[in-house]
Amino acid sequence: MAEPFPLSRPLLEAVLADRLSDRFVCELIWLRLGYEPPTSPATPSADPPPWRAGTATPPAWAQAFPEAPQLIASRPASVALTRSIAAPHKQLLKQQLGFAGYRIGELYPRRTRRATAVNWLLAHLAERGEALPEAGPLPPLLEPPADPVQGHPGDPAVG
Repeated sequence: MAEPFPLSRPLLEAVLADRLSDRFVCELIWLRLGYEPPTSPATPSADPPPWRAGTATPPAWAQAFPEAPQLIASRPASVALTRSIAAPHKQLLKQQLGFAGYRIGELYPRRTRRATAVNWLLAHLAERGEALPEAGPLPPLLEPPADPVQGHPGDPAVG
């Protein structure tokens, strides 16, 4: 199984600042949900092959989403992610990152779903008794998209 990219405060802040692709954000969660990356590489002109539920994927996720869902683009997947955060962890985004939310002019489904993804990742750490590291590696950061509704090139359309 692939090793998930390590979580850190700067990484989660980059997710909130829209400095990483939607695909990368999904992969942060997919691996932690037990989804397995494809064994065959994508061809340059095609969409990447889907990740599939593995033996470590919680049964509810594997049944609802046998292929790893687009957690940012898909409303049903984002709702499932929100519902999977245990009540004691619903405020971790505010408590640990001091995130007060987006301003009215910044409220787009992609961004609010990114906040949900970050909260889920924080809850995942909390459930394991792990602290959020203050530093860690970062992938190459992107400029925030010119159109936050559309996202970065290659991000799936938000439904």
